[in-house]
Amino acid sequence: MTNATKLSAAIRRIAPSRTNAMTDHAIALRAAGRDIISLSVGEPDFPTPDHVKAAAKAALDANETRYTAVAGTAALREAAALHFHRDLGIATPPAQVIASAGGKQAIFHALMVTLDPGDEVLIPAPWWVSYPEIARFAGATVVPMHTDAAGGFRITPEQLEAAIGTRTRWLMLNSPGNPTGAVYSAADLAALANVLRRHPHVLVLSDDIYAPLRYTPGDHATMAVVAPDLAGADETGRVLTVSGVSKSHAMTGFRIGVATGPTWLIAAMSKLQSHNSGNPCSIAQAAAVAAFNGPQAFLLDWRDRFRARRDRVVAAINAIPGLSTPVPDGAFYCMIDATPLMGRFGDDEALVMHLLDHGVAVVAASAFGGRDGFRISFAADETKLDTAIARIAGAFA
Repeated sequence: MTNATKLSAAIRRIAPSRTNAMTDHAIALRAAGRDIISLSVGEPDFPTPDHVKAAAKAALDANETRYTAVAGTAALREAAALHFHRDLGIATPPAQVIASAGGKQAIFHALMVTLDPGDEVLIPAPWWVSYPEIARFAGATVVPMHTDAAGGFRITPEQLEAAIGTRTRWLMLNSPGNPTGAVYSAADLAALANVLRRHPHVLVLSDDIYAPLRYTPGDHATMAVVAPDLAGADETGRVLTVSGVSKSHAMTGFRIGVATGPTWLIAAMSKLQSHNSGNPCSIAQAAAVAAFNGPQAFLLDWRDRFRARRDRVVAAINAIPGLSTPVPDGAFYCMIDATPLMGRFGDDEALVMHLLDHGVAVVAASAFGGRDGFRISFAADETKLDTAIARIAGAFA
């Protein structure tokens, strides 16, 4: 028996996260003395707010270091319910909220408790790297729905109708989106909802983790608000909304995600979590309560700074021969097209390794179900961004 055959079929179906792999590679090179600027990870460079850190310290001093309820403390579920209502427009009771060890765990649990082998998951591409791998781990078949810059990297109602089959179980939506910055308006979602009403067997996962980082006019739109008839609390409800504090409050290491949805789904996710990790970290939960309940005005300043960085990076990238990128409507990523350079490199994996040799870590578009390009994160300070873009220009000169 080989080592590979000792592993389960489920783990052999998936690939490691290529964003994390590139980040780890950059860390290793820096430890070896290389000057590497990493634009591969989606992590705000701002410090975690002081009031959040103070709440974590207070929880430690109060010895809040024991098990909590599996789905999170009452305080966190109440704070998360406030967040969903205040920031996303979703009126949900704390009983329909679950806190997990990051939004990724919430998504993992949602798919694991609802998918059987042979089920299908519809995922717009380019996609966040973990969506298809989680679906495959659960034994489902991934059905890509390809998008492009000309269409704002958004799927159309016609595309959705054509993709739905009898085994379709989930539609994954991410707005603002990683890796493209795509934003779905209320009108976009309403048109998709009209299709979904004809297919009551299809669940919707709305990943709104980047909601505070939306640069287009108007309020953030999410499926549970646009189509409340799809998001009921009872057995007819089929919309799960995922959020958290990682991106909004610069708390990536705290590992707290929150989700709200119909009671049957939240109960199943809690059941799995009880055997998987149990409750998320008690100290991180206390910090997340402060994040949701505390001051929010600083988020507007952070968004303005990200918008300025976006404009700076887009202009610089579009000035490099062979590269082009649209202006992302949200999040803090640019999906860069490098098609004119592919004859020189063969594929985008070779291209990003070439950039790594020149001191910049980025992620190949193929990691996200795209092709012939790469994603960069502009969640870095202006000096690093300017230096990285200069290195990218030099690498292709």
